[in-house]
Amino acid sequence: MSGQNVFGGAFVDRWGHRREDPEWLSKAINSNNSCFIAVWGDKCLASGEPFHAILLDRHDVSKQLLEQEVIFLGKFRDRPAFAFGIDGATEAPFQDVGKFHDLRYLGNVLPADEANLVAHARALVLWHRMQQYCGHCGSPSRAESGGNSRICVDPECHAVLFPRVDPAIIVLVSTRDRCLLGRQPSWPDGRYSTIAGFVEPGESLEDAVLREVAEEANILVENVQYHSSQPWPFPSSLMLGFTATALSEDILLNDGELEDAQWFSRKQLRSGFPKLPYRLSIARRLVDDWLLSDIDEIRQAR
Repeated sequence: MSGQNVFGGAFVDRWGHRREDPEWLSKAINSNNSCFIAVWGDKCLASGEPFHAILLDRHDVSKQLLEQEVIFLGKFRDRPAFAFGIDGATEAPFQDVGKFHDLRYLGNVLPADEANLVAHARALVLWHRMQQYCGHCGSPSRAESGGNSRICVDPECHAVLFPRVDPAIIVLVSTRDRCLLGRQPSWPDGRYSTIAGFVEPGESLEDAVLREVAEEANILVENVQYHSSQPWPFPSSLMLGFTATALSEDILLNDGELEDAQWFSRKQLRSGFPKLPYRLSIARRLVDDWLLSDIDEIRQAR
C-alpha cells in the first residue's frame, strides 16, 4: 500500500511548544516572515496555473487581523503559518489575488502539502465559530494556546475546550470477486460507495466495522484489517479505513440509512457503472486498491 490520502500528511510542523508562548506568538503574527490562510465562510483562497493556495503575507492582512483571533497552525515551508476566519456574509476580500473555493474542490487540485494546510486551517476556524460559549456553564469562551484550544472566561468554571475529532470507520467488504457498495438517497444518480459510520462510545474500531456493516446491509464480516486513515474536515471527522471479508451475502437494509446496496464485480466497476466515490476520498482509494489487488495476485502467481 502506497500513497497518501488527500488532506493527510505531516506537512505542517505543529510546533506545539510555541502555542504556550504568547510573546513569541505575538512577534510571529506581526513578522514579515509569517504566512496567513484566510477562510471566508467555509472556503479557502486559491489561484493560478497550476493551482495553488494563496499564502498571504503580513502586510496583505493588516486590515483583517485581530491578533487574539488568529490561529497558529505551525511551521509550513520554514515559515510560521496562521489561519483566520472571515464572515461569509461579507463581501469576499483578496479578490485581486485569488478566489475562495470549496475544500472538496481544492483537495483535487492543490499540491498535497497545501491541501493538508488549508484543511487544517478550515477545520480550526469552523471549530472556533461553533465554540463561542462554554459547554459546561454557558459562559463565553476565548481562544487560548494560539487558537488551538478555548477557555471559559468564568473564573469559577475556567473549563478548557479542545478541538474535537469524530472517528468514523469506512470499510471495503469483499467476497470472492465482488465487493459491497451502497448508496444514500441524497447522492447523485448512480453513485455507490463503501460502508461507513461513526464510532460509538465504548466501541472499538473493529467492533464499529462489524456493527455498521450488519446494520446497513445485514452482512456479517471477519478478517477486519486496517488500511489507512484520512482527515475529513467536513466539519471534523477522521475516517479510519478498513477492509473485511464477508461471511454472508444476503443484503437487507436494516437501518434505512441506505437507499440501495449491491455486490459488484471488478468487471462491473471497471465498466463505468456504478459511479464510484470522488477521487479525493478514502472510499475511492479503498475501491481502487481492491480493483488492483487481482492484478497483483496474477503477477505474483506468474
